[in-house]
Amino acid sequence: MGDIKNLINKEAIVKIQKLATDVDITMFCTNLGGKPFSTCPMSTQQVEDDGTIWFFSNKNSDHNKDIKSDPATQLIYSSKAGDTDHLSVYGTSEITFDRAKAEELFTPMIKTWFPEGVDDPELTMIKFTPSEGYYWDTKNGQMVAFAKMMASVVTGKEGMDDGIEGKLKVN
Repeated sequence: MGDIKNLINKEAIVKIQKLATDVDITMFCTNLGGKPFSTCPMSTQQVEDDGTIWFFSNKNSDHNKDIKSDPATQLIYSSKAGDTDHLSVYGTSEITFDRAKAEELFTPMIKTWFPEGVDDPELTMIKFTPSEGYYWDTKNGQMVAFAKMMASVVTGKEGMDDGIEGKLKVN
């Protein structure tokens, strides 16, 4: 089993920045009290130094409607093939529009969904503020972790990846 290392404030924010930026796509979960809760893939546009995460969103989307009813949001990131880094972050979301921020973050790819650019009437932004979460950060990647697990089956000795995991708390 890996080490447990709980992170608070700045250390937690740095971990969120690294994992959310490396992974990019998150499962953006709203209506957390519903069964099933609502989820959709969203592209992370930016993670600021205070932990705020920015997304672009259509003003008529289901997740925008959910956020207006209840801002509680869960983000679930899982790393690309070859790694086994994962992040689950809970916090609150706010539907907003900051023109300067939109201009800063807008890319040609975003124009696929918002053809009129930052002036598109359907364009909104989601400002996610994290409060807590959990991360799994493997030290050696998926292949090494798998090899260690297989060796433990053969030898009967513990052989889990020596990664780190822990709780995140942002005040």
